[in-house]
Amino acid sequence: MAEHLSERELDAAINEAQKADEARLVRRLCFVKNLYAGDILEEAARRVGVSQANSSRWAHAWNDTSVDGLRPSFGGGRPPKLSDEQFAELCEILEEGQPWTPRAIHALIEERYGVTYDPAHLSRKLRESGMYYAKPRPMDPRSPDNADEILAERLAEALDEKEVDEQEDDPVVLGFFR
Repeated sequence: MAEHLSERELDAAINEAQKADEARLVRRLCFVKNLYAGDILEEAARRVGVSQANSSRWAHAWNDTSVDGLRPSFGGGRPPKLSDEQFAELCEILEEGQPWTPRAIHALIEERYGVTYDPAHLSRKLRESGMYYAKPRPMDPRSPDNADEILAERLAEALDEKEVDEQEDDPVVLGFFR
């Protein structure tokens, strides 16, 4: 194992990585620190919770290029299918033209932007932007079939009781919303 840094310099590198919120680099540097302390590859790997294959890769990367070899080289993933501007435009279209079915949303995206999304991914992206699928219903499906009759009876009972007990000064006001 090449000792590119002193233990003090290695501790400083770990602290810098922590401040920069580079958790993956911190883990890899802690692996190297375990090797500096005398652990064999298997033990150092177990302590940081990685496989033997990863520990070998990390050791070779450290020996070849020191800290830079341990730096993750993740490229950020696949670029989004829609730009931020296009996705914002899509959200505006969806807000204006409500209600939408999921199938209609997918057709709109394919027709307008020429891309397709997996349904689960699209719903996740829409939720992340603050939009949620909702099923508009003209009536509450849990309400009984004779809900109007029940309401009329209860309203009549309430108004009859109110006429008998006219001691309050405030009139009864009822509001109904659909």
